[in-house]
Amino acid sequence: MYSIAPSPVPTLLSDPVTSTPPDPSAPSLFRYIIGFLLIGIAWGFTTPFIRAAARTHQPPSHPILASPSVTKSFVKSKLYGAFFGVVDLLRNPRYAIPLVINLTGSIWFFLLIGQAELSLTVPITNSLAFLFTVLGEWWVERKVISRDTWIGMILSLCGIALCVHSKTG
Repeated sequence: MYSIAPSPVPTLLSDPVTSTPPDPSAPSLFRYIIGFLLIGIAWGFTTPFIRAAARTHQPPSHPILASPSVTKSFVKSKLYGAFFGVVDLLRNPRYAIPLVINLTGSIWFFLLIGQAELSLTVPITNSLAFLFTVLGEWWVERKVISRDTWIGMILSLCGIALCVHSKTG
C-alpha cells in the first residue's frame, strides 16, 4: 500500500506503508471456509424444513382461548394466542429441530464475526445461505431449479470469489 495522505513528516509516494505481520494464533483459511459453509447450511438448508413443518402444522385446541375472560380482552387474547402458537410449534420436532440448527448457525456467525473480516463474512454467509436454501427447496419440496436460478447461483459464487480476491489480492 502507498500513503498519499498528508502527514507532519514528509513522505514519498513510493514509500510502502509498513504492515503488521499476520497473527499466528488466527485460525487457518480452511477453518474459515468450514465456518462459512456450516453457517450457510445452518441458515439456508434448514429454512425449507421449517417452512414445510409450519405449513402442515395443525395446532391442538386450547380451551382457555375460548374462555370469557380471554375473549373479552383484546390484549389477553393476542398474548395467549401468540404464547400457544409458539409453544405448539416448539413441541413439533419437525419444526423445532431445524429451528435449533438454524439458531445454532446464528451463534456460529456471532463467533465468526469476532475473528473474520466483517466485509467478507456477511456477504459470504448470506450468499451461501441463499444457495443452500435453493438446494434445500429442491431436497424438501422437489422444486425444479430453473436455468435462471442456476445462473444466479453461479453469479453469487463469482461475487464471493471477487470479494475474497479484493481482500487478499
